Amino acid sequence: MKMKKIIYTILVASFSTFAYAQKSEGTTKSLVNAEKDFANEVAKNGVKAAFEKFAAQDALVFRPNPINAKKFYATAPDQKNISWTPTYARISRSHDWGFTTGNYMVDGPQKSYGHYLSVWRGRNGKWELILDLGTETNKSLVKAEQVVVEPKDFYTPKFASEKDLKANREIINTTEKTLNTTLKSFGPSAFAGFLNKDARLLFPGTEAIVGKENIQAFNNRMIDKINLKTMGYDKALGGDLAYTFGLATIDYTTDLRESFNYIFIWERQNDGNWNIMTQIFILAER
Repeated sequence: MKMKKIIYTILVASFSTFAYAQKSEGTTKSLVNAEKDFANEVAKNGVKAAFEKFAAQDALVFRPNPINAKKFYATAPDQKNISWTPTYARISRSHDWGFTTGNYMVDGPQKSYGHYLSVWRGRNGKWELILDLGTETNKSLVKAEQVVVEPKDFYTPKFASEKDLKANREIINTTEKTLNTTLKSFGPSAFAGFLNKDARLLFPGTEAIVGKENIQAFNNRMIDKINLKTMGYDKALGGDLAYTFGLATIDYTTDLRESFNYIFIWERQNDGNWNIMTQIFILAER
């Protein structure tokens, strides 16, 4: 009888820890825990089971083009040899979505490495994955110190109509269209007016490029022209964070053109303007 009680206690404790990690709880730490549980589920039961368990019904994965996550993993080969760790995480002050980013590794006879970015939705007190993109690098990446930024307060509009919310979300679409118009006129230097000082760029084949000046140096060295085609966007109810995703056509300074799928994470500034805080690109398939 005593042994049964001990086993029961262990099971309850294990379940409680697992449930705790998936709850949104209004903290960025809980999102990091959900991401870690997601990675552990992959290692234990494979990517199919993990995406079935953690992804929303409308979740998109970029493999490399955007496709419904559940549809993709219904037929994709299963694997367990992917590991990753979130190194930067934020959630909105309204707790309705957040994101993590970091490095990943695919183990095997020939290892591969890269950056990832995952966007999560807070719904019914739990986190569910809605966007996932990973982009490959040439070698193992420098291990970065984990940064977990908690929301400064809580805010969500109480009496806004769906029409008001739609108009509010449209602001971020308009902002990216303004960015694209500016890029057409001034080239990649136009990003300077749309980047946070501590922005990070996750681009295929490179280490994470952190800081507005470093990103601008990379853009000016590598890119002649860039055109953005926005395919989706959303803005947190708290009005502080937003994301866009779409297709970018890049003309390099070496007379080469390539197309990329991208996700941008945006942050509202004190003056009401929106700046990009994180960018990730992956080569698109035509």
